[in-house]
Amino acid sequence: MTWWLKMIRCLLRRVIYVVMRICYRFSVHGQDYLPKNGAALVVCNHVSFMDALVLGGGSPRPLRFVMDQPIFESRWLKWWFQLVGAIPIESERHSPGALRRTLDEVSQALRAGDVVMVFPEGRITPDGEIHNFRRGLETILARDNVPVIPAGLAGLWGSWTSHYGGKALKKWPSRFRAPVSLHFGPPVSIHEVEGVSLRRYLETRVRALKAAGDSEIAHR
Repeated sequence: MTWWLKMIRCLLRRVIYVVMRICYRFSVHGQDYLPKNGAALVVCNHVSFMDALVLGGGSPRPLRFVMDQPIFESRWLKWWFQLVGAIPIESERHSPGALRRTLDEVSQALRAGDVVMVFPEGRITPDGEIHNFRRGLETILARDNVPVIPAGLAGLWGSWTSHYGGKALKKWPSRFRAPVSLHFGPPVSIHEVEGVSLRRYLETRVRALKAAGDSEIAHR
């Protein structure tokens, strides 16, 4: 990554943080768990179309998001996704070899020392609950043994960008300055979860972090 692109992404992260603080009563915890330098993989539950912006603003470092190819190809937003370094992923049914290409790009980003962000559920939750993590997570870590930072997001279920009460983005916004909480947890190493399912272990960690956010919001 060139120095000027790195500076632009750092500046955008700060701008996004300010916007998120305006839109929500936004609190972030555990930012120090992200390494100040070097590669890491962040995994988080997926609640709404705003998740990437909330996580991007709450992270102390720019994040490179893995996102659906159709959204990445958005006529009006593709330039933005390219600028922030989003990594598109497409179904193998629509494009044979697509998963391998995405994994290659994720590996390139991690080997360049970037922080990559994935939503292991593979979709926005349809009911507000965390659903099973998919296998792609383990494939990424088999290629690149980097620290994994679990994160839990709470407060966005019920927003117009979530699937609460109908399809996301198909209803009028009904909340402003809603409380939103983002908790990062301690880094996880592959070696500390030997003998158990890595996916299930990380899913449990993310569930606990989301629960901490729910509890915080309930007591505000």
